[in-house]
Amino acid sequence: MGLGEASARGTSMEGDCLSCIKYLMFVFNFLIFLGGSFLLGVGVWVVVDPTGFREIVAANPLLFTGVYIILAMGGMLFLLGFLGCCGAIRENKCLLLFFFMLILIIFLAELAAAILAFVFREHLTREYFTKELKRHYQGYNNTDVFTSTWNAIMNTFDCCGVNSPEDFEDSIFRLINPGEVVPEACCRRNSHLGEVGFSNREECLSGSMLYRNNKGCYSSVVDYFEMYIYVAGALAIVVLTIELFAMVFAMCLFKGIQ
Repeated sequence: MGLGEASARGTSMEGDCLSCIKYLMFVFNFLIFLGGSFLLGVGVWVVVDPTGFREIVAANPLLFTGVYIILAMGGMLFLLGFLGCCGAIRENKCLLLFFFMLILIIFLAELAAAILAFVFREHLTREYFTKELKRHYQGYNNTDVFTSTWNAIMNTFDCCGVNSPEDFEDSIFRLINPGEVVPEACCRRNSHLGEVGFSNREECLSGSMLYRNNKGCYSSVVDYFEMYIYVAGALAIVVLTIELFAMVFAMCLFKGIQ
């Protein structure tokens, strides 16, 4: 076999490899593009929906924040998928480099978030949340983000306080509302003919255990999300792995384009 033939075969194999990377990257990023488009569509629909769902979301701080997180994620995935598809199919070095830099920034941001979560893990303890609740929760001031978020949590999970309703003793809530033992968000609700109302609001506010939620929110939230912890961890590893492969593919294609 001559040197020229070997060189031609090597060039042909290299071209086939680059072509495979190119189309794999296109398909991969097209799926990302579709996912981003779907999330953007859902987010926009919730924000502009004229049938009243918008008011429900606006009244719940957790849902309100979630919608804008969905919009941000959708926009980011839409842009990433678009850049990746165009860069791969057009073999555009500028787009591929921009795609690589964007993925790298996202990867580093996720890594920084993981490190910060580990460093400040002591801020996720019961004691920390209890101290913050006593110092900042006001009860009925829905213009205060801290208060409205806690109201949403207690209403959503049917819980009261961090550990129990006793968390409101010696709190700023009791100073502002001296005639109430617990806030309204702690009161039990029942559904009658499709309408949701309090079982007995007055008895609940006066401290009756029969008409209030007695379980702490820390346990309720942990119990609710416990089943998703391993799924979330596995998903995070998969996402980081995909991002690493995306950066490798982008650089291989970038260097292979003449």
